[in-house]
Amino acid sequence: MKKIIFILVLVSTSVTAQNKYLTKTGTINFEASVPSFEDVAAKSNSVTVILNTENGEIAALALVKGFRFKNALMEEHFNENYAESDKFPKATFKGKIESFDIKTTEATYILNGTLTFHGKSKPISNITINLVSIEQQITLSGSFKTKASDFDIEIPKIVRNKIAEDIVISFEFVLLKK
Repeated sequence: MKKIIFILVLVSTSVTAQNKYLTKTGTINFEASVPSFEDVAAKSNSVTVILNTENGEIAALALVKGFRFKNALMEEHFNENYAESDKFPKATFKGKIESFDIKTTEATYILNGTLTFHGKSKPISNITINLVSIEQQITLSGSFKTKASDFDIEIPKIVRNKIAEDIVISFEFVLLKK
């Protein structure tokens, strides 16, 4: 009897795993630069993303302290004053790729979901993403805009003209079959 239960668990685990693609090295960039001022941009190369190919659901997790800036002081101000990364250590996205089809090798899709950052959640819709599927690998890339004010982040007047109101977030995730 124990052997039958063990085999059922193995089979159900392998069936579930067949529909998942995963990365722990996804890339997210954000840019809030204004011409004539220092670049306000950061990158994280350690974003965890999982895609369920059965229904197109996707989830991403980035540690806020994982974003790297060219300027160390800017990174410190970002973590302490704006993102408050000790208080809000994670940024997440949960969504769904509309009309997703695993059989397609290259396509453009629409992604809708909810971005949570700085303790606030905001619906993000109509993100155009590019998908390329080769054998056991899926690459997703795209970008969208948001605002610091959408997440209750106040920019002090002294630097307000040095930071763009619209923040461009771009991403690329190379997911492997699990």
